[in-house]
Amino acid sequence: MPIEPTNKIWRNGEFIPFHKASVHVLSHALHYGTSWFEGIRAYETAKGTAVFRLQEHMQRFQNSLKVYRTVLPYRIDELSDAVIKLLQVNDLKTCYIRPFAMRGFGDMGVYALRCPLEVYIASWAWGGYLGEDAVEKGVDVCVSSWDRITPNSLPSIAKAGGNYMNSQLVKMEAIENGYAEGICLDAYGNVAEGSGENVFVVIDGVLVTPPASSSLLPGITRETVVTLARQLGIPVVVENISRASLYVADEMFLTGTAVEITPVTSVDRIAVGRGRVGPLTKKIQKAFQKITVMGEDPYGWLTFVPETKTSVKNKKTKA
Repeated sequence: MPIEPTNKIWRNGEFIPFHKASVHVLSHALHYGTSWFEGIRAYETAKGTAVFRLQEHMQRFQNSLKVYRTVLPYRIDELSDAVIKLLQVNDLKTCYIRPFAMRGFGDMGVYALRCPLEVYIASWAWGGYLGEDAVEKGVDVCVSSWDRITPNSLPSIAKAGGNYMNSQLVKMEAIENGYAEGICLDAYGNVAEGSGENVFVVIDGVLVTPPASSSLLPGITRETVVTLARQLGIPVVVENISRASLYVADEMFLTGTAVEITPVTSVDRIAVGRGRVGPLTKKIQKAFQKITVMGEDPYGWLTFVPETKTSVKNKKTKA
């Protein structure tokens, strides 16, 4: 999905032109994967543009760097303010937001801590990650031949760039074989996650998702779904899911900032349930959309973006 250029990108505390956001070819991150990032969405709700779970994403951003003995030089509130200002500068309503930190040009070698830390935030308009109608109609997935990274080799709780080499193998294999996504197993043969999504199944009316110990990134949308499901009276269990359970599940869906809540209609060409979006999945989607579309937020998950004079002017021009 090509990125449409925007007006500005935030870099180390200042706004720079989109096309000026470049790095040196000998930057440490390009050679050794020393980068960390977040994916955040902003929605144009009925009550105005709002960023979904901004503080939680920034906390995870900080935590990802901490695992690698690195400290962000900005507080969570400073980064959150930068996101709000960036959306105002770029006049974006519904968009994807990418905070990003990387080790830049300095030493060349595996040891990274002497290389400078560069921090960026970008934003752009981005539609459905697995297809524009994926959220409504569902997708076909496969179980990947590639296992997930093990907990004591690369820490899956850190959203680090290097981890996504594993994800790329999973994604390429799935796409080349005609699937929208691949599902990874952990080192013990249990379900871990997709190339960039958490996994949920419904079995006998119970919503089940793998534990963090199955080498997955504890997703913020994953935690959102658990909260919403329990509020709806749907039992939720966090436990190991076998590969075979995917074939006999009544419903299945993927969660993540990019995919939101995307139903799965088949696994390895075996239909999930009746091969269409299930009732509990629809119920959870509706509760999620009540927040992100209507702006009805009893949980305090939305951070609203104040309108600027420019955005008001543009709105009147479009009208």
